[in-house]
Amino acid sequence: MSKVAPAKPKQTKYKKYMLVRYSRMNTLGLFEHHETRLPKVDTRVVVKTDKGLELGYLVGQLSSYRAGQFKFDSEEIKKYFEDSNIDISVDRSGKFVRYATAADISEERHLKKIAEEEMECCKRFVKELDLPMKIVDAEHIFGGERVIFYFMSDGRVDFRELVKKIAHEYQTRIEMRQIGSRDEAKILGDVESCGQQCCCQRFLKLLKPVNMRMAKMQKATLDPSKISGYCGRLKCCLRYEDKTYTELKRRLPKKNTKVKTKCGEGKVVDTQILTQLVMVELSEGQKVPVPLEELEVLPSPENTKKKKQNSDTENNHKDNRKSETDPQRQDSAEESKQ
Repeated sequence: MSKVAPAKPKQTKYKKYMLVRYSRMNTLGLFEHHETRLPKVDTRVVVKTDKGLELGYLVGQLSSYRAGQFKFDSEEIKKYFEDSNIDISVDRSGKFVRYATAADISEERHLKKIAEEEMECCKRFVKELDLPMKIVDAEHIFGGERVIFYFMSDGRVDFRELVKKIAHEYQTRIEMRQIGSRDEAKILGDVESCGQQCCCQRFLKLLKPVNMRMAKMQKATLDPSKISGYCGRLKCCLRYEDKTYTELKRRLPKKNTKVKTKCGEGKVVDTQILTQLVMVELSEGQKVPVPLEELEVLPSPENTKKKKQNSDTENNHKDNRKSETDPQRQDSAEESKQ
């Protein structure tokens, strides 16, 4: 009898993913597909998400794909955005359905007009129910599975009656999503004072907090009208260079630090972060700007005293450890006690 050859284990199918930007909030996600080649021009695609069918934009068409496969996995994408000081979360969000056709683009325009009518209807119901909320925008999902309303409010809102009224009016699933002022700018924002489209709308996904310390360190004007963005809060771009400014500031000596220069000894009275210049006041009262690499920080009496105390403490610890490990020292110590 001939032996039957054992069946070969089935090989796991190699999955390919494309990076797509979709939804009203410009979410990024990896979508599984089976295309052998991807177009090298700006392309609209229809994808299947947990909300239904949605239209999106194919991201990184020119150099980010090889044989139809997006070259970076989710961890590499996260690392890229983290290195760029942008917080982002990229997950496998669904499946690619097809490339968008002219009919799909036309349907999208039609749905946008419907969404405007739905938003006006929602605003009318909010006024009737006297709810403390502001309707910002409405998004009608491409597949027609649901309508999402984005609203702002100072606290929690009981909108159950509102949802019932809208669902009865349009006979579809209704979703209410509360957002903040930065998210409002992300949806409605246009051109900022720099002449560019709002960063939150163009590429930012998760918006990190920005504080006045960043503006002060970068020597920006503290006029609120000039450092505030479309949302009324501090501009996101103040965060972009904060890491560099912080690292450069660490290199500079603090004020009143004693330093030695070519012109003599003096103390630090001011510093310039970007140029790495230190303003030194000499003993004669003259102030001179000195590059950081051309000055020497002198040890202060307090630091010298602290170093001496630390070294004495370390020597005492060493002596104690030696006496514990050396039996002869222990015997001599006991004899001296007797």
